[in-house]
Amino acid sequence: MGKVHKVLKKYLTWTQNSLFEGEITEGLLKQCLAELATKANPNIDSIYVYRIANPENMKKTVYGVEKDFESMFL
Repeated sequence: MGKVHKVLKKYLTWTQNSLFEGEITEGLLKQCLAELATKANPNIDSIYVYRIANPENMKKTVYGVEKDFESMFL
């Protein structure tokens, strides 16, 4: 996870645990995702990208395994 964290810190602000946020251009997002593809395991890791043009129009894209709420707890 350290490798993924290091890549994301180059593009976004680390806010808590595995959460990063910030504004990023489409080009930098593609560059960031390309770097993550070399570090993250798509069969295990999950990367959620939220695109918010305005608070009423939010789009979520999941790369890798989408975790459901119940699988997060024992």
